[in-house]
Amino acid sequence: MNSKTIADGILRAVGILAGIALLLFFLYRIQTVLIYIAIAVVISLLGRPIVVFLRRKLKLNNTLAVIITMALFLGIILGIISMFIPLIIQQGKNLSLLDIDTLQENFNNLYLQIVDYFGLQTNVIEEQLTDFNLFSNLDLSFIPDFLNSLVGILGSLSIGLFSVVFIAFFYLKDSKLFQQNLMVLIPDDKEAKLNTSIETIKELLSRYFLGLVLQIFILFIIYTTVLLIFGIENAVVIAFLCALLNLIPYIGPIISAALMILLTMSSNLGADFSSVILPKTIFVMIGFGIGQLIDNFFSQPFIFSNSVKSHPLEIFLVIIIGGLLLGVIGMIIAVPLYTVIKVILKEFYAQNKIVRSLTKNL
Repeated sequence: MNSKTIADGILRAVGILAGIALLLFFLYRIQTVLIYIAIAVVISLLGRPIVVFLRRKLKLNNTLAVIITMALFLGIILGIISMFIPLIIQQGKNLSLLDIDTLQENFNNLYLQIVDYFGLQTNVIEEQLTDFNLFSNLDLSFIPDFLNSLVGILGSLSIGLFSVVFIAFFYLKDSKLFQQNLMVLIPDDKEAKLNTSIETIKELLSRYFLGLVLQIFILFIIYTTVLLIFGIENAVVIAFLCALLNLIPYIGPIISAALMILLTMSSNLGADFSSVILPKTIFVMIGFGIGQLIDNFFSQPFIFSNSVKSHPLEIFLVIIIGGLLLGVIGMIIAVPLYTVIKVILKEFYAQNKIVRSLTKNL
């Protein structure tokens, strides 16, 4: 091997590394667009069964079926947003009328009741609470800047919503659009296998995401019922947030439990801890536990066994690995990404023993 060959090899390797670095930098710079595309793909997968139903059962043409489906999604999104608008307005009014001294007194009383109920030492704590003037030292001048930032965020969300809806519309209208984009990068002799893989992936992920929607809806109904029974303020919003957090595997239910405890207790500030706050919180958490039992023993097994065709232990390991690699985002996308990988491996490497073992249920 002469020096010219070695130099050419080095230059080629440097060129490949530079190309990879530029590609990664480019993807980093357009990460917002990639997020829009990813969300649009999820919406198109959710809308796919609706479009098929409208076309086959109601005999509508493709464009009209897609328009009706997207209008349905927009209605759902706007309905969810409208749930939060009254809460934000009410909290804004509360903030303008906020009595810092009364709020501090209520929190202090609640804390002292908790300490006294569980038999802890209160003399030192009382002195500390007397000296600790958190609310009186709180500078609320940040609120105007915060509101300006909130307006900017809402503007960005509006642009994002329009972009997602626009992309999802064309993915639903031209169902082969995504496949055609991929075909440019695939050799001609592999196109048939890729088409088969994509159709299988669409079918599995559509069922998976619809299953997740059903899972959230079941938890939302249970949580809302429990919170309304015990007269918790903003029950619908709290239930929706706690149900939505369940999308984060394993960690989400813990966060939603803490959130429900906090909001249940704070909605009864000023009441007696032992006779009102504690019993109400316990009953609410029993309802939360019932919801989690239904989710763990009915919803999740149904989703995983009937959609992605994977064993629960397999799913558990995949989610843990996704969390270690990419954190919370990795845990959320782990199952869909793993399903895509399994389908592709089965189609292109069906003779491999390990692949056969992993994909025998697909």
